[in-house]
Amino acid sequence: MRDLEGLPTEEHPQIDDLASLFLNDIPMLDVRAPIEFEQGAFPNTINIPLMVDAEREAVGIEYKEQGQDAAIELGAQLVTEDNRNLRKKAWAAFFKKHPQGVLYCFRGGLRSQISQQWVVDETGIQYPRVKGGYKALRRFLIDSIDRIAAEIPIVILGGRTGSGKTRVLKQLDNSIDLEGLANHRGSAFGPTATPQPTQINFENALAIELLKQEKTGSQFLVIEDEGRNVGSVGVPQSLHEAMQQAPIVKLEVPDSERNRISVQEYVLDIYQQFYELCHNEDEAFEQLSIHLNNSLDKIQKRLGGERFQQAHSQMNKALATFKNTQALDEFKPLVNTLLFDYYDPMYDYQISKKLDRIVLSGSQQEVMAYLKSYKPN
Repeated sequence: MRDLEGLPTEEHPQIDDLASLFLNDIPMLDVRAPIEFEQGAFPNTINIPLMVDAEREAVGIEYKEQGQDAAIELGAQLVTEDNRNLRKKAWAAFFKKHPQGVLYCFRGGLRSQISQQWVVDETGIQYPRVKGGYKALRRFLIDSIDRIAAEIPIVILGGRTGSGKTRVLKQLDNSIDLEGLANHRGSAFGPTATPQPTQINFENALAIELLKQEKTGSQFLVIEDEGRNVGSVGVPQSLHEAMQQAPIVKLEVPDSERNRISVQEYVLDIYQQFYELCHNEDEAFEQLSIHLNNSLDKIQKRLGGERFQQAHSQMNKALATFKNTQALDEFKPLVNTLLFDYYDPMYDYQISKKLDRIVLSGSQQEVMAYLKSYKPN
């Protein structure tokens, strides 16, 4: 034990049931530096650091050059009494709001213990830390993805763009929405109004969803047909490999319905997302216009010069009409151009390599009935 001011003077409780933290959505206090938190964290987590980035960097250098005791002394100097009191109060407020929560640092070591001691000093409460810290939590989630991908059978939900696959997934209790977790629809027009998660945060959220499916006793999982990447994040190799071996249920939807769904999801829904961010119609429209034009530019080469110009003209006309009247009808020709000249040929090529895995092609009602009665081998 250490008796320096602010350092642990007694043993503090630890929690090592990592699964329960995620299955029960336990609030967690991350006392790592902000830069560590931004690189990767967990849902239901708030970052109130013991040391800010500059303090952590200085202490880290001191540790490497002079050892632990020197690093501790430097940390005590850098984290002034005023800053220490501010952090104590912020932690105390978190613990008061979340009495069932936990705290963690990177390895569950000195930073966590110091934080626990400061909380005791401020409130008298023995607040538990996660044994092994962030590193143990992260390792547990990575291992969970690999294990569950190997243990729970998967059924792939396929279908052309605009078929409403995500809508089907949302009606199933045993589905994993990779696009929702990735905050991206997995194509050139796939970005939303908000950024994607980091790769680490995507994997963490995915692992937690898999753990919850396992906990509820799901006999199989339904996952949308995805490539290796969903926007900027990658599907973990173990899960992607399992998906490549899984049977496919193919959703068949009339082209007119695909057009309607695409206009709703790729235009109106995105506009609403921008509006919710800025609460200004003109700014939301401007962001939508930039978003759609940037997405179209990404596929210029694949469309070819003439079709690109056609699509560009259709988009300008549709955007002008939408701005002036809020009508969406002018997007229909644009969407048809994109569906029939870009998305469908690409999908047809990809599905041609998977024909032996298709176990059903049908309407939404037929697909739902099949999935609800499906029994894995």
